[in-house]
Amino acid sequence: MKVIDPHIHMASRTTDDYMALALGGIHTITEPSFWAGFDRRSADGFHDYFHHISVVEHARAARFGIKHYCWIGLNSKESENLQLAEDVLKIIPEYLDKPTALGLGEIGLNKNSRNELNVLERQLSIAAERGEMILIHTPHLEDKLKGTRMIMEMILNEPRLQPSRVLIDHAEEHTIGEIKDKGFWFGLTLYPNSKGSPERAVDAVEIFGSERICINSSADWSVSDPLATLKCANEMRRRGHTEDLINKIFYENPKAFLSQSPKFEAA
Repeated sequence: MKVIDPHIHMASRTTDDYMALALGGIHTITEPSFWAGFDRRSADGFHDYFHHISVVEHARAARFGIKHYCWIGLNSKESENLQLAEDVLKIIPEYLDKPTALGLGEIGLNKNSRNELNVLERQLSIAAERGEMILIHTPHLEDKLKGTRMIMEMILNEPRLQPSRVLIDHAEEHTIGEIKDKGFWFGLTLYPNSKGSPERAVDAVEIFGSERICINSSADWSVSDPLATLKCANEMRRRGHTEDLINKIFYENPKAFLSQSPKFEAA
């Protein structure tokens, strides 16, 4: 079985996790920029972080035969500090030029605040000007539907952005329908407590179908599992789904979305 995990945070994982990915058949991964578990105090911290995910992790993954790509962006949790955001936005194009960078991500909303909307609009403008792909973070819990709708409206109001080149991640049962209806890709995240389980993800496949769906682990520094995609695939087998459908969900779909970037090549 071959798997592409389009959303995993290997900067916070161990080298043993790379070995486990390789042994499990997860030979292509993409790593979005995200919150480090604390608020960084200056753009210098982002310089180091963007270098880490665009250069260092690429080399670390290659030791295990894994292709590693990244997404560059300012996460929504750190968008409240507008002075910091201004400084970080200035350096984002430099890292988008890296051969491993597929586009802007993960960018989006957390609390749907005015400052978050301001910074998201600026990053969407960068994506539009450069013709970049986008990976979106949607809010958790009760504000998810509202935030998802706000994000989609902003993107659809920018004629230079194409929904088919945008993956809206952390989708849930109450947001998937609207995301699909508007032509976006959507991501289901296998992350305990705050996002979703393999069982819920397979339920969603059965309800909404297999088109424009990507399933990811979002494994990071918190309670999470870099092999969650394999466990989700096994849940599909347990329910009697075919290997062709499993291959479509976990390999062909993310390959089709990510291949819209000329930089991407699956293992």
